Amino acid sequence: MKVCDLTQFYSPFSGGVKRYLEEKRHYAVAAGHEHILIVPGKRTERIEEEKARTYFIEAPLVSTTSRYRALLNLRAVENLLEQEQPNIIESSDPYQLAWKAIASGENLRIPVVGFYHSHFPEAYLRTTSKFFGKTATYIAMETAKVYIRSLYNHFRRTFVSSAGLAQVLKEWGVENVVLNELGVDTEVFHRGTDKFATRVELQIPTDRLLLLYVGRLASEKNVKTLFQAFESLHRRSPGHFHLLVVGDGPQRDSLRDLQNTTGSVSWQRYCSDNCSLAKIYRTADLFVHPGVQETFGLVALESQACGTPVVGIRGSYMDRIILSDQTHWACENSSESLAAAVLEMSSVDLDAIGNKASKQVATRYSWRKVFGQMFAIYNELRG
Repeated sequence: MKVCDLTQFYSPFSGGVKRYLEEKRHYAVAAGHEHILIVPGKRTERIEEEKARTYFIEAPLVSTTSRYRALLNLRAVENLLEQEQPNIIESSDPYQLAWKAIASGENLRIPVVGFYHSHFPEAYLRTTSKFFGKTATYIAMETAKVYIRSLYNHFRRTFVSSAGLAQVLKEWGVENVVLNELGVDTEVFHRGTDKFATRVELQIPTDRLLLLYVGRLASEKNVKTLFQAFESLHRRSPGHFHLLVVGDGPQRDSLRDLQNTTGSVSWQRYCSDNCSLAKIYRTADLFVHPGVQETFGLVALESQACGTPVVGIRGSYMDRIILSDQTHWACENSSESLAAAVLEMSSVDLDAIGNKASKQVATRYSWRKVFGQMFAIYNELRG
C-alpha cells in the first residue's frame, strides 16, 4: 500500500505532528508499505529514502521562530498526487491544503482521510473575548463549528487522538470520527540512570529541583502562565528550582526576560534527536505542562515513559493520559495555581510516581498498536 500524508504543520522545529509523521513512516516502511510526504519547504525538492519520498514545495514563511510555512502552490500538490497515485491520502491540515486533498482524491478516485490534530477554534477563538467580547466570540465559534462540520464530513474518516474531543466533534455534526490515540517509542523513551550526567552535560546545577517544558513558545501553549509561575517560585525559594525549556516560538522574548530576571533558566531551541530528547526528559525531576487546549499531549506521555512525572492544569483533553494522581495539579488556569501545584508536587516521591507511570506507558501505549488500527482502516477504505 502507498500512503500519502499532506500537512502544513511541518518545519525543522515543529513538534507533535512531525513526530507522528516520522513514527508513521517508520511503521509503514517496516511493514512493507510505501510512504509519501508532501510538506512546505524553503525550496522545492524531493528527498528519496527506501520505500519513502518527501516532497518539499517552496512556500513563504509565516513564522520566523517556528519556521512554519504556508503551502500555497496547490497545483504542485495536485501534480504530485497525480504522479504518485497513492492508495490513500491523509490530511493533517484544516485549511486550503485539506480542500485540495479532498478535491484531488475525488478526481483520482482515491480515499481521503483527515486527522484532527489541533482543536483550532478553542485555541485561537477563546482569546477573542478579551478584545471583542463574548458575543463576537460566540459568533466566531459557531462559524468555526459550521466550517469544521463542512470540511471534515468530506473526509472518508476523521481520526482524532482524544476521546473527549471525538465526542465534541460528533456533537458538532462530524459523522465519521474515529478515535486513534497516539503512542510512544518505548525503545527510546524509557527510564535510565543518566539523570545527573545529563545535567552536568547541559551545565545545569545538580542540587536543584529541575523543572522541564518541551514545546512551542506560543500563546496557545499558555507558556506565559508557566513563566509567571516560575518567577513566583524563584521569588519564594531562590536557588531551589531550575527551569529547562526546549522549544521556540513567538514568546521567546518573554523567556529571555525570565532568564535575565532569575538566572535559573536554561534554554534549548530544539532537539531533533529522539535519544537526546529522552535524556532531557530523564534529567528533569518534574515536567510542567501549562497547556489547557491540548488534543493529546504527546510530550507529557513521553516524559512519563522516561520516568518523569507531569504536573499541569486540570480539565484539558490531556488528563486521561496522565498515569498518576492529579490531586496536586492546578485547579485553575493561573500562574498562582500552577506555582502552588509545582510546590505541592515537589514534596512527594517523584521517583516512585515516575517509575509507576513509566511501566504503565510501556504497557498501554504503542505506536505499533496505533498504526495497526489506522492501516486496517486504510485497507477497509481501499476495498
